[in-house]
Amino acid sequence: MRMKHIYLTIILLGLSSGVFAQQLTLNAESGNSAIEIGNCWRFLDYEQYTSSGSEVISGSYSLKTQMISNSSSINDTYIKTPWMKVGSGNITFKARLGSGTDPISRGVRVSYIPYNASSPGTSFEGTLVTFYSYDFVVTNNSVVNFIVPIPAAIANSTSLYKIMVSYLGQGGNGRVLSDDYIFPGTYWSNPANSCNPLPLNVPTDTDGDGVPDTQDEYPNDPYRSHNSYYPGLSQFGSLAFEDNWPAKGDYDFNDLVVGYNFNTVTNGSGNVVELISTFMLRASGAIYNNGMAYQLDGIAPNKVSKVAGNTPGSFTMASNGAESGQTYANIVVFDNFFNLMSKPGVGIGINTERLAPYIMPQSKQVVTTFINNGVNPAGGTLTLAELNPALFNMYMIINRERGKEVHLPNRYPSSLASTGLFGTKDDTSNPATGRYYKTSNNLPWAVDIIQGFDYPIEKVSIDLGHLHFTEWAVSGGVQFPDWFLNLPGYRDASKIY
Repeated sequence: MRMKHIYLTIILLGLSSGVFAQQLTLNAESGNSAIEIGNCWRFLDYEQYTSSGSEVISGSYSLKTQMISNSSSINDTYIKTPWMKVGSGNITFKARLGSGTDPISRGVRVSYIPYNASSPGTSFEGTLVTFYSYDFVVTNNSVVNFIVPIPAAIANSTSLYKIMVSYLGQGGNGRVLSDDYIFPGTYWSNPANSCNPLPLNVPTDTDGDGVPDTQDEYPNDPYRSHNSYYPGLSQFGSLAFEDNWPAKGDYDFNDLVVGYNFNTVTNGSGNVVELISTFMLRASGAIYNNGMAYQLDGIAPNKVSKVAGNTPGSFTMASNGAESGQTYANIVVFDNFFNLMSKPGVGIGINTERLAPYIMPQSKQVVTTFINNGVNPAGGTLTLAELNPALFNMYMIINRERGKEVHLPNRYPSSLASTGLFGTKDDTSNPATGRYYKTSNNLPWAVDIIQGFDYPIEKVSIDLGHLHFTEWAVSGGVQFPDWFLNLPGYRDASKIY
C-alpha cells in the first residue's frame, strides 16, 4: 500500500500546508484544495488534486493544472503562497509534464510579490518580480526536482511577500503535474480577515530563539520551539507482529502489539533537537521474550547525542545510547516485553485470550536527543525534512536473539540481522532485489496501521478475523486498503480480541 506519511507541523485547516512553522509546505495530501484555499493559498487554472496512479508524483495526491496550450503570461496558471516572511535557502518542488500531444513549449517561472499597504484593491500585492525560469524538454515527461535559491533581496527580510510558481506553454495539449512544494519562511496570513497579512508589530520572544512566543511551543526554552507529531497529536499508530518468522506459524499477529507516537522537537533554526517516542504496550500472545527497536534509516549513529528511557537489556549500546555495530542509528526500545508487563498467570501471554484477565496497556517513552542543550552531535545536525517519519523503521527482535529481526515488508534490516535466515522456510527475502519479509505471495510478518488495530485472538490466523487481509497483502495494497476497518463483511468478530 503506497502512502506518503503526512508529517504534521502546525496547521490551521489542513494537513498539506505547514503554518506558523519555519517553512510553508504544499503536497496535496489533504485531497481537497479547498482546505489549502482556506489557509490562503491561491490557485489559478488548476483542477482539483489528482489521485490517478499515472499522474501522482508522490504520496496519494498531486497537483494538476488545466490544459496548457496558449499560456504565455505568468498570470495565467499559477500557485501562489499566503503572505509570508521569507526565510533563506532554497524553494524546492517537483514537477513534470503530463500526457499530451504536440506541445511547442512548456516552462516554469518563479516570482515574488511584495506587500504594498497602499494597494488594498489588489489585495495589497505590489509589483511582481520574476527571479527564476526553466523550460521543460517537451519530449520528456520525467519528474524534475526544482531547487530555486531565494533572492538575497528578500531572504530573511522583515517585510512580507508571496511566492508565485507559474506554468506556461504554447501549442498542443497537456497538463503540468507538481508536488512537494517547500517555501522557507514563516506564514503571515490571516484566514479570518480575507487572508490579509497579520500585523507586523514586533512580537515578544522571551527565550530569544528567533521564534515569537505566540508561535513558540517552548517560549521559555531557547533550545526548543516546535513539535511535529506523527501520526498526530495524541494519536497512536499500531504495529502488530508475528514472531514465527521465517515460518508463517500460527500467523495470529498478536505476538507483539504496540501503539506508537513520535514527536520530533525542533529549535528556532529548524534543526531537530530530540525525538520523543511514546509506545503503548498492548498485547503479546507469545511464548518468546520479544523485544522492539527502531532504525533511523540513513541516519548515522554519531548524529545521536544520547538516549534515555529505553531498556536495552543485554544488547550492546554505544556511549551515546544508540546500538553498537550498526551502520545507521538503531534505538532498542526494550529487549523483553514481559519485563514491562507481567503475565496474568492464565493463558500464554497478555491480552490475547478472552478467558484471561485483561491487563491495562503500559506506556513507555524513549527520548533520543540529537542537540543536547545547544551542543550539536559529532555527526552534525538534522533538519525536520531529513528526519521524517518515513525513516522510522520499527521492528521486533524475536526472543532476545539479536539477529532475528522482523520488519515491515520491504523495510531494510539492521546491520545486525542474521541474513542467513532470508529465503528460508516461508520467507522469500532477496537483498539483491530489495525484497524483504514477504512470503512468495506477498504476505508480511508485520503490519503498520495509522490508527488503532483490533488484533486476532490467540492461535487464530489474521485472515480468519480480518477477512480481506489476504487480498490486500497479495495485491500489494491495491485491493481493500481499508481491510482493518470494522465494516460489513470485513471481519469475523468472534476471531478478534
